Amino acid sequence: MQRISRWTFAALLMAAAALLPRTLFAQSTLPAAGQTAPAFTLPSQDGTPISLASFHGKWVVVYFYPRDMTSGCTIEAHNFQRDLKLFEAHNAVVLGVSVDSADSHKQFCTKESLDFRLLADTSHTVTEAYGSLAEYGGVTIAARNTFLIDPKGKIAQVWTKVKPATASSDVLAALPH
Repeated sequence: MQRISRWTFAALLMAAAALLPRTLFAQSTLPAAGQTAPAFTLPSQDGTPISLASFHGKWVVVYFYPRDMTSGCTIEAHNFQRDLKLFEAHNAVVLGVSVDSADSHKQFCTKESLDFRLLADTSHTVTEAYGSLAEYGGVTIAARNTFLIDPKGKIAQVWTKVKPATASSDVLAALPH
């Protein structure tokens, strides 16, 4: 049996790690309940910068979704839209985040009659900070994860691998009544 140098072994190990799906790495960096939510400022569908800090004193739902105009993402967005008044009654705002552009979000909101903010994370920094960056078929997307942030800026609850059909109702059930 031939021995390889530790440098060769390290290079092989790094090459193998590069081939693993990015979601394996993203899951290890998910912020947990009780932690301060990572701060962010991102453009919304109309280009207005939206900061997490501007919602201090409110509950904030930050849901990451893969792509505008896709079936699962449309179902999830429609359900958040349907329940928007219920979230507002709980002093909560809903923010959708994907790596799509603000223009793509604008088209999606217009087509689907969405009134809440969709934020464009084209640099992937916020999606990565929330452990929600993934790759699918060689394309970088946001993994379907949702974070409930309390009025003091702490993460109250985290949902991973969210089901689009129940995401909104799951988060509503977690809000204090």
